[in-house]
Amino acid sequence: MNPSITTRPATEADVPVLLALIRELADYEKLSHEVIATEETLRDTLFGPRKSAEALIGCVNGIAAGMAIFFQNYSTFLARPGLHLEDIYVQPVHRGCGLGKALITAVARIAVERGCGRYEWTVLDWNRPAIEFYESLGAEMKGDWRIMRVTGAALRKMADGCARTPEA
Repeated sequence: MNPSITTRPATEADVPVLLALIRELADYEKLSHEVIATEETLRDTLFGPRKSAEALIGCVNGIAAGMAIFFQNYSTFLARPGLHLEDIYVQPVHRGCGLGKALITAVARIAVERGCGRYEWTVLDWNRPAIEFYESLGAEMKGDWRIMRVTGAALRKMADGCARTPEA
C-alpha cells in the first residue's frame, strides 16, 4: 500500500518538529556544530511580527517526516520577486516515497502563485543523490556561481566598516 503524502504550512505548534528536522539535516550534512537555532529563535523568525521565512511540513501517513524552509528574494534582472529554498529535508526512512518531490513542488506552486520569476536553492557539491533529484525535476546547476558568506564576528566587523581590504 502506498503511503499518504501531504504537505501543509507549518504552524507555531510545529516548532519543536522543525528544530528536530533541522538538527537531523545538519547531522546529515556534517554541520551539526553550526546549529545554534532554538525553539525560541525559530518561533520568532518564522511566526513573530517580522517573519524572515516560511516553512512547510511534509507528512507521511499524517506524521511529520520532512520540511521545506523558504523566503522571498528579488531578481534585479527580472525586476520580480523570487523564492529561495533555504532547506529541504526528508528523514532517511521516508526517502523515495515522493515526499521530497511533494515539498519542492509545493514551494514551486507558491512561487508561481506569487508571480515569482525565480525559484532557487543551493546544494552541497558532494550530495549527488540530491543533485540528480533536482536535475530530474528540471533544475539547472549554475556552476559558475559561488556563495559568499559572512557570519558572526566577521559580520559585525564588516558592519562596523572594519572589513579586511584586498591587497592592491
